[in-house]
Amino acid sequence: MDIKIAILIDGDNIPSSYIKEMMAEIAKYGNPTIKRIYGDWTRPSLNKWKTILLENAIVPIQQYSYTKGKNATDSAMIIDAMDVLYSGKVDGFFLVSSDSDFTKLATRLREAGMSVFGMGERKTPEPFIAACDKFIYLEIIKQQNDSESDNPAKDKNNNESIEKITPKVINLIYNTINDLADEDGWAFLGDVGSLLQKKQPNFDPRNYGFYKLTPLMDSIKELEIDQRESPGGKYKLIYVRKKSS
Repeated sequence: MDIKIAILIDGDNIPSSYIKEMMAEIAKYGNPTIKRIYGDWTRPSLNKWKTILLENAIVPIQQYSYTKGKNATDSAMIIDAMDVLYSGKVDGFFLVSSDSDFTKLATRLREAGMSVFGMGERKTPEPFIAACDKFIYLEIIKQQNDSESDNPAKDKNNNESIEKITPKVINLIYNTINDLADEDGWAFLGDVGSLLQKKQPNFDPRNYGFYKLTPLMDSIKELEIDQRESPGGKYKLIYVRKKSS
């Protein structure tokens, strides 16, 4: 059964060009029963958002900027999030912003037992990322969608968003496998993926050019993969371990 999710978007901070990929990605995690976007809709900078709100059934929340230099949109979104929390109508939140001002909000929602997913651009500060159960980069889901395009210019831009698998990432993977390994060094890949997510909320195979965790693991030459029959024989269970030196 899908969990009920509230989507709260910082309209002053997130470009409207991500909307298609954003909504498709969110649908993987649950049923978005509340969809709201916050901003000062008298400002011309939000005009592009206005044209797509109805298509995606997103409710615009007006927040005037009463004081210059103060982000009234953030405050309105935080207050609304707490109202939604206490209503008891959802099981989790998608906070869509690249702003570190939502770090405390994410922490508070998790303390209340909510699943908290963050979504923003790569410029998002680390504290906000760490405060979420999972954080997804908008550039990566955009790249995943555009990878099917024949437009060479798009492909060039997409490649710039792919990270290299650095020694730091490999060590994170090694340590996680060791944390879960049996006496022979094997660890169930599903458990490895879950623990990686807990250790580093923005860990995502797509960040490194892989759609799934298995091919990412298979690309690391020091690791080996073992596929085993499930008890019912309906599907394969995938295990991973570091090769013996």
